Amino acid sequence: MEHPVVELRKVERDFPSSAGAVRVLHAVDLAIRRGEFAVITGPSGSGKTTLLNIASLMEHPSEGCVLFDGEDVSAMGERHLSSIRKHRVGVVFQRFHLLTGRSVLDNVMFRFRYLEHRPRDARALSLDALSVVGMSAVCSRPARVLSAGEMQRVAIARAVAQRPDLLVADEPTGNLDRATAEDVMRCFTELNRQGITILMVTHNEELLRYASRHFLCRDGRVEERSIPCGSNA
Repeated sequence: MEHPVVELRKVERDFPSSAGAVRVLHAVDLAIRRGEFAVITGPSGSGKTTLLNIASLMEHPSEGCVLFDGEDVSAMGERHLSSIRKHRVGVVFQRFHLLTGRSVLDNVMFRFRYLEHRPRDARALSLDALSVVGMSAVCSRPARVLSAGEMQRVAIARAVAQRPDLLVADEPTGNLDRATAEDVMRCFTELNRQGITILMVTHNEELLRYASRHFLCRDGRVEERSIPCGSNA
């Protein structure tokens, strides 16, 4: 039986405060299987971003365990864990984090700076990723002249250029108007159709129609919910 790409078992996360430890996540169980497009919704302060950070191996839980492709992350050395983050996990943020003075292609190729790829291969993979998100025609333009939607598509291309097993996205349409958000979501849909597993956090429940699974995060607890009719656009 195939392992989930990422699995959280009884995960809890505490943060220190002047009044003592504050528990942000409570005994969370979550398994994302290969090829799924999972979306997490919930109010601000519910623990969604912390959950996403743990699932993408950027944070460690206070209690419980995280498994990546069936392997317990807590048993990994830092070198192994870093390799998984670099090669097998892609991240898209609400803010684009582009080098505005560099070209579109340079921004995507920057993803390979710390990976063992020949420049020729990195360029080919970067151009392929830009093609998937519809940005190959502007690969030589500086990032500063792009619209917000175009910047986000470049950020997506950068995150998937190395063909990760898991793509996580934290409010990727939060700064975009409705029409631009729909364009960006179509990029995610195409990537999912090509086999990339996606785990996304959003406040926008209209985007659930693109998802194959829906999880609600509230007060640090997560439960799976049904997908509205007309999903998987």
